[in-house]
Amino acid sequence: MHAVRLLLDSVVDYAGLFPPANLDMASTVSNYARYRRTPDSWMLARLILPIKSFPDFVRDADAHLPLTADVEGDEPWPLSVLVAPASDEQIIADLERIESFNEHMGDREFSRVEGRALVDTIETRATKPHEIDQALEYVPDEIFAYIEIPLDIDPRGLLAAMASLDVGAKIRTGGLTPNDHPSPAHVARFLKMCRAAEVPFKATAGLHHPCRQMSADVGCMQFGFLNLFVAGCLLWNDDSMSETEIEAVLVEERASAFEFGPTGLAWRKHALRFEQIATARERFAHSFGSCSFEEPLHDLRTLGLLPAAEEVMP
Repeated sequence: MHAVRLLLDSVVDYAGLFPPANLDMASTVSNYARYRRTPDSWMLARLILPIKSFPDFVRDADAHLPLTADVEGDEPWPLSVLVAPASDEQIIADLERIESFNEHMGDREFSRVEGRALVDTIETRATKPHEIDQALEYVPDEIFAYIEIPLDIDPRGLLAAMASLDVGAKIRTGGLTPNDHPSPAHVARFLKMCRAAEVPFKATAGLHHPCRQMSADVGCMQFGFLNLFVAGCLLWNDDSMSETEIEAVLVEERASAFEFGPTGLAWRKHALRFEQIATARERFAHSFGSCSFEEPLHDLRTLGLLPAAEEVMP
């Protein structure tokens, strides 16, 4: 296995419904089903849905969902669902709706076959520590929650509320305007504070390309997913890294600055072995949401970091 593949294994949460793609449900589930059948499926993780789209999902995904979870290799689709903010009482109703959805998708009478899709992750938002404590009271043990926190304030209080809990932090790394993009210093601070609290993270928005680059469409520099996940893995294995060093990883624009080989990866004086990358991905640097699955793959192949695409199964 190559270090790039290990670093990016199950890293993309497909968010075709969201900007800038803004696909309809039929196109989104069709794409996700096709991606799961390709040789590139190793890089694919969950399908992201807003909770209000459950009826559309049930309608449009039916023809694509696996026939049964009982057949070897025919795993149910893993879903991550966006719910109301942690401060909103609506989150309780959203979680009840998810519980009902999971029960129904495991009911042969409802879905015709068992275990075709499963919500195992939710994503919410919080701005105050007590909101996190309050919301987590209602999250069942079988659901993992990512909590998006603002980056323009010191995140230590919010991350302290997540420490020692089975929960992750979510960072928004981009958007449709320059103002939606946090500074590298803010992202570096977020990563450093997550590591100090041993809180895993996922990211969303703006991570369309491997390395940091200028986006002509948005008019600002955007973060690269290689930068972010190399930084996360390095930091997990060396918590003495300063925010300045982390920021230097995040702003690196040359893919050649990251050395990937058959035994590990390296950046400047820092190096990681396979087992260190795997542990960091499992325990700390989880995934990123992207409205495109093909664009990241295309860029990685253009850089020579992945081999040419294999034939896509019909």
